[in-house]
Amino acid sequence: MIGQDELEEGIMRVIAGPEKKTRVMSEKERKITAYHEMGHALVSHFLEHSDPVHKISVISRGQALGYTISMPQEDRFLTTRAELRDTMAMTLGGRAAEELVFGEITTGASNDLEKVTATAKQMVMRFGMSDRLGPRVFGHDHGQPFLGREFSAEPDYSDEIAREIDDEVRRIIESAHQRAKEILTEHQQDLIKISEILVKRETIEKEEFLALLEGKSEQEVFGAEVEVKPELPAPPIAPDRAPEREAPRPIPRPGLAGGTAEMRGSQQKPPRLS
Repeated sequence: MIGQDELEEGIMRVIAGPEKKTRVMSEKERKITAYHEMGHALVSHFLEHSDPVHKISVISRGQALGYTISMPQEDRFLTTRAELRDTMAMTLGGRAAEELVFGEITTGASNDLEKVTATAKQMVMRFGMSDRLGPRVFGHDHGQPFLGREFSAEPDYSDEIAREIDDEVRRIIESAHQRAKEILTEHQQDLIKISEILVKRETIEKEEFLALLEGKSEQEVFGAEVEVKPELPAPPIAPDRAPEREAPRPIPRPGLAGGTAEMRGSQQKPPRLS
């Protein structure tokens, strides 16, 4: 029977790819991944025009070591400049978290950098969202080559304008990065607290994430941990200290397995690590 869990897994496979349960990460990589993903989540949560966080996980899917899923609350056909800026800041939240906590950056943000660079270029060259360059379109849209677009067309702007475009793209990206760092610096305690929980839990759902941000403890959100103790063999029967005469043999009864408690304990197999 297909239930909510199966539907959720199907959606996640489409969005992020299948789980890579055989991919083994070191403890250091898991921790960096947890802080990276929590950086995305926290920046997204505290920005006005960003989509709500749906799930955060350090379980590998597809090519990603971890993922943060944000889902819009309604269908949108237009995107404002403020929404694009918030999306870029959220995208750079992972790299900002690495810098803030570890004082170092990793290659894990390469895809994030590709996304924000493409968005910034579109804002400047296609959407006219640059205050410095104004409402103009620069170059040709090579995204639709089958509609007669020419790949090898020369740019229709000067070298001076090209430098201004580069400067404006850089300014927009650095501004988004700075916003992400400021948010994470302000909420650094939440970043550390929830990231450490994510390392242990591997996945945090939307309701759990919001509860942790409200100040609830890990036990309040997830419940008390139930420690499963390994079943120990029964202790052996102490021998008679004065065996002047032989003890009577136990009479087997119907429905009971034969053998003493010591024998049953010795037949148990030791626990295995899965």
